[in-house]
Amino acid sequence: MQSYWFPFLICFLITATLHGREPLVHVSLAKENRIVTYRLSQVTGTLTLVDSVTVNGGPGALTYHPTLPIMYASIRSTGNLASFRVDASTGKLTSINEKPAGADPAYLSVDKSGNLLMSAYYRAGKILVHSIEENGAIGKELQSISTDERAHAIVPDRSGRYWFVPHTRPNTIFQFVLNNGGKSLVENKQPKLLRKPNTGPRHLWFHPNLDFAYSSDEQGCTVSTYSLNNANGTLSLQQTLSTLPKIDARASSNSTSDIEVHPSGRFVYVANRGHDSIARYAVNPDDGLLKRLGNTTTEQTTRSFNIDPSGRFLIAAGQASGNLAVFQINQRSGDLQRLQTLLVGKAPWWVIIR
Repeated sequence: MQSYWFPFLICFLITATLHGREPLVHVSLAKENRIVTYRLSQVTGTLTLVDSVTVNGGPGALTYHPTLPIMYASIRSTGNLASFRVDASTGKLTSINEKPAGADPAYLSVDKSGNLLMSAYYRAGKILVHSIEENGAIGKELQSISTDERAHAIVPDRSGRYWFVPHTRPNTIFQFVLNNGGKSLVENKQPKLLRKPNTGPRHLWFHPNLDFAYSSDEQGCTVSTYSLNNANGTLSLQQTLSTLPKIDARASSNSTSDIEVHPSGRFVYVANRGHDSIARYAVNPDDGLLKRLGNTTTEQTTRSFNIDPSGRFLIAAGQASGNLAVFQINQRSGDLQRLQTLLVGKAPWWVIIR
């Protein structure tokens, strides 16, 4: 082979390798009773539609099994939970099973062992624990724990032992421990972390390397930093910052929604609904505290967004606009540069990437 072909061959091999690793992006469309699947190009950062499946109601929260090619979805309009097999090569979803659960399942998580599906219920004011069968199907209900109205998330710490359930209306984060050999949730000895009125802790995310967590505060339009006590599994508030510019006419109609920590642990992002922006923060590696970097305009009423595993791209779902916005993340500054705006359907509710 002549030498002048080598640059083209190398380019081809790199592109082919990247294509083989292109992440799948799943988006729930609440007003179309559909879940759509896209491929995310690691070369251009653009999305290509590969699948669309109809579900039995309006889908909401989505999450993946940690080791199996399985995805779980909450059907908020019916109160059911559903499981799907994900074909990694084609991106297509195949329904496995569906289980009745409770009014308005708002958030799903799977424990580190892959044996338990946790769910939080906005209207029913409870959390449920279901077993997961060997094939990834949702098994029997193991626990039902009453908490309070507007349970909005259920999230583990890095160890997977401690679990936290933020509630917007009572301004409280409930704290649990996974006991009995990792088979059941029990109240922590300090069962609640109370926040000030009109704070509204909504979603919670842990730092990938440090013992700190961050919450989006729905009514307060703030982001909060907490330290985690590894000995007893409790959170302590360390800092609260605004998610909005100091002076903005849209602030009065704003509420926060989702929060994500960059895989590197260097940045935190929070979505504003009303202001329609993503607030950006830098993480101090010594104390976990945040420094405000600014806001990036995004889609109208961004309810959910996610960062791809490489940490290079952020995808935001505009519930009101029906669009996905793909941003490239500057690895040094945390800035966001929009690469693509894509119409996906009515009320994109949740976006996850794998």
